[in-house]
Amino acid sequence: MNNIPSVNLADFLSEDPKRKQKFVDEIGKAYEEIGFVSLNNHFLSDELVDELYKEVKGFFALPLETKKKYEIEGLGGQRGYVSFGKEHAKGKKEGDLKEFWHFGQEPSEDANLSDTYPDNVEVEELPDFNKTGMEAYRMLEKTGVYVLRALALYIGLDEFYFDHWAANGNSILRPIHYPPITEEPKGAVRAGAHGDINLITLLMGASAGGLQVLRKDGEWIDAIPKEDELVINVGDMLERLTNNKLRSTIHRVVNPPKEEWGSPRYSIPFFMHPRSDMKLNCLEKCIDDEHPKAYDDITAGEFLHQRLVEIGLIKK
Repeated sequence: MNNIPSVNLADFLSEDPKRKQKFVDEIGKAYEEIGFVSLNNHFLSDELVDELYKEVKGFFALPLETKKKYEIEGLGGQRGYVSFGKEHAKGKKEGDLKEFWHFGQEPSEDANLSDTYPDNVEVEELPDFNKTGMEAYRMLEKTGVYVLRALALYIGLDEFYFDHWAANGNSILRPIHYPPITEEPKGAVRAGAHGDINLITLLMGASAGGLQVLRKDGEWIDAIPKEDELVINVGDMLERLTNNKLRSTIHRVVNPPKEEWGSPRYSIPFFMHPRSDMKLNCLEKCIDDEHPKAYDDITAGEFLHQRLVEIGLIKK
């Protein structure tokens, strides 16, 4: 396998039980084997993607002192701006060669959440920035819910098992800017090898290549979706919940060849998190003699805090 498998969400949404089951089997098998798929027929329109990239490029083009006023202390980077080099991969000291922004959940009034989310940070210089960002957030969230429904069926759960936890979940939309590289990086890459923290990650097409996925045999392969596809991968929370049945695959964003150092890279992942009080205890359906329980019990909120400390966004 030299590229990630491609699946069609239209199969799952069809009224044909065979097509629906085909999607469930394809995505489940891919997530057991490599942890990544590319997905077409999602809910993001080309127009919305173009508009979001326009707004995102506009924000990162602002002067650093302007962007810095949106870097909110004490939030662990959960909302607003995070400046260049602040985040690093777990176990690494070198900061990643990127700056980014976080849009977060705006819960519905009837959510009755036991915890509260920080408010999103409004960018006064760009009147359409927040509106466009949250429109994309909702379409990615909607796509993610259907992917989780397919995975629930694959695991042998009720199709709607994840709905309550994912709706009004602690999800994050992260526009990332990897600036041009101006000098030889000292051990740093655009994004160090890592697994994602969350349930699943939905990534819209980046403006340049560089995303690589680690195969089971230890080989790195390029993840190259078609132009209109999303790349969707399993995160550590889902791997933990399924007792390693579904794989959170290590991936990275490598630096481009030296002749392309002068080009920036933009990328916009959506990290789909559940509500913080969701238990990530290994599912009984995924535990047997061959697969004993691999993880201690923990909630999503506790796990997230633990990992934000490990990657440097929250100080101990």
